[in-house]
Amino acid sequence: MSMLPVAPESQSAGRRLTAAQFQQLAAVPAEAEWFANLDNPRTRRAYRIDLHDFMGFAGIQRPEEFRVVTRAHVLAWRKTLETRALSGATIRRKLAALSSLFEYLCEQNAVDFNPVKGAKRPRVDSHEGRTPALGDHQARALLDAPDPGTLKGLRDRALLSVLLYHGLRREELCRLKVRDIHARRGVPHLRVHGKGDKTRYLPLHPGTAERVHAYVEVAGHGEQPNAALFQRARGGSGNAITPDGVYKVVLAYAARVKIAIDGFGVHSLRATAATNALEHEADIAKVQEWLGHANIATTRLYDHRRHRPEDSPTFKVTY
Repeated sequence: MSMLPVAPESQSAGRRLTAAQFQQLAAVPAEAEWFANLDNPRTRRAYRIDLHDFMGFAGIQRPEEFRVVTRAHVLAWRKTLETRALSGATIRRKLAALSSLFEYLCEQNAVDFNPVKGAKRPRVDSHEGRTPALGDHQARALLDAPDPGTLKGLRDRALLSVLLYHGLRREELCRLKVRDIHARRGVPHLRVHGKGDKTRYLPLHPGTAERVHAYVEVAGHGEQPNAALFQRARGGSGNAITPDGVYKVVLAYAARVKIAIDGFGVHSLRATAATNALEHEADIAKVQEWLGHANIATTRLYDHRRHRPEDSPTFKVTY
């Protein structure tokens, strides 16, 4: 899949496309247009892998060959995926990537129908892929783990607080700038740049506000609106911490406070925030908006209220 060709940079404000450039852009396959319109780099990377998987299976060499794909091709590919012992969620994602392409081709009148429609997708166990959440005592231990006597410790205390009290994805945290903390109706808010370039505004937790203020005051970039809020601890370059850096920070402190949970990662802090909010009677629709979920079904994966140990009949039995 090739990306859209890039026209030469304009030499003047009034410059227009040449005839050759116009013909080049007009000849771009709809398949390439669809791929170019995927804004999120993680989605683009995942979909590229999934579509290359299908192209390899079907022997597709050129984008326009997608137009002769039938449902039989899709069903045969699905069967092959099942024999590779892939999880149901992975197979569903691969089929979703292919379906997304064909939906776009239908809109562009490049094909008559979407051959993925009607191809049954595997059920996903409601527990499959569920990110583990921390208990309250584990969350408190993690919040208090960094040393407040060092700049790195101050940064990490603020970073962990943003994750645990606001449910951000790690990429969202890395994109925060100083100017993204601002008042709305007199209340400090976080402006979060989420998936698909969607922006949401979250009231800033008072405890988090204190930690962030303590960090930027010592770090010295609190008066620089365009500076990254959370910066790398070493080098003094002012560069934002990376998603991989956040991962290492979280796992290091988790090890320090002896959190040993299968599947634990940075996303577990998002799951913890969502689970905690729901357990304290937050409206699930508001939690969906708070997390930036496009579908409320995703939010429901974090709803553990029916599975709380303390609510078990075990603790109602008396003799």
